[in-house]
Amino acid sequence: MDFNITGATRLNLIIGDPIAQVKSPAGMTAAFAARDHDAVVAPVRVSPEDLKDFLTVATRLKNLDGIIVTVPHKFACHAHCSSATERGDFLGAVNIMRRRKDGGWHGEMVDGLGFVGAVKAAGYDPRDKRALLIGAGGAGSAIALALVDAGVRELAIHDADTTRRDRLIERLNARNKAKIFAGSPDPTGFDLVANATPAGMKPGDALPVDVAKLSPSTFVGCVVTVPAVSPLIETARKLGCRTSTGTEMYQALQTAMVEFLLAGERLG
Repeated sequence: MDFNITGATRLNLIIGDPIAQVKSPAGMTAAFAARDHDAVVAPVRVSPEDLKDFLTVATRLKNLDGIIVTVPHKFACHAHCSSATERGDFLGAVNIMRRRKDGGWHGEMVDGLGFVGAVKAAGYDPRDKRALLIGAGGAGSAIALALVDAGVRELAIHDADTTRRDRLIERLNARNKAKIFAGSPDPTGFDLVANATPAGMKPGDALPVDVAKLSPSTFVGCVVTVPAVSPLIETARKLGCRTSTGTEMYQALQTAMVEFLLAGERLG
């Protein structure tokens, strides 16, 4: 879709480290154009040690409307927000921020909605299922909450950071919607397996679960977008599993991100 960038074009950024793998710049810019909204999304690689300085400068940019947040900044950016949605505050993390009228930032976390949306788009319903989640970081926490809200009966969570894992399990169990407990990379007996780690982005990465124990009836979803078909998804498909990819997850959450950003108030 053709569009022209002028001095009036509104700016949105996506930040992360690394950043080369993200899909948002082209997809979101095209989505804005489809809505007749004169705006672009540009990628910015920001290291954790530079994040505070970056956000200080970003807040001063008068034509910057929104910031999409990816690894590893989702928890730190929540702390920078003046306000957040109930979901963002519950998770203590955001993956998107829009400008408030007072110049501050309002945050939201839609990663989980994208993951569950991709699973459902593949024809699989998580309701009443036993699910295993690998990864309790920003995306993993959001996916855990979304799976619980989608009605899973049980959710096992595995993360190398056991303190982070246990903190998430405690918060989710307080919602009294499902049985949440510590898991392992063993997928035996689970109906759904969700990988919310970067495992598979780099050649030689170990698979996040013991694929030898996957059942063909298990649904396998992954957040990795590069490669488009991660090693986990490729292996799961060879075993006969139904799957959803990180790209499909992004497609499911793009609409939510556009709607969130367009609900903000431009400063001019």
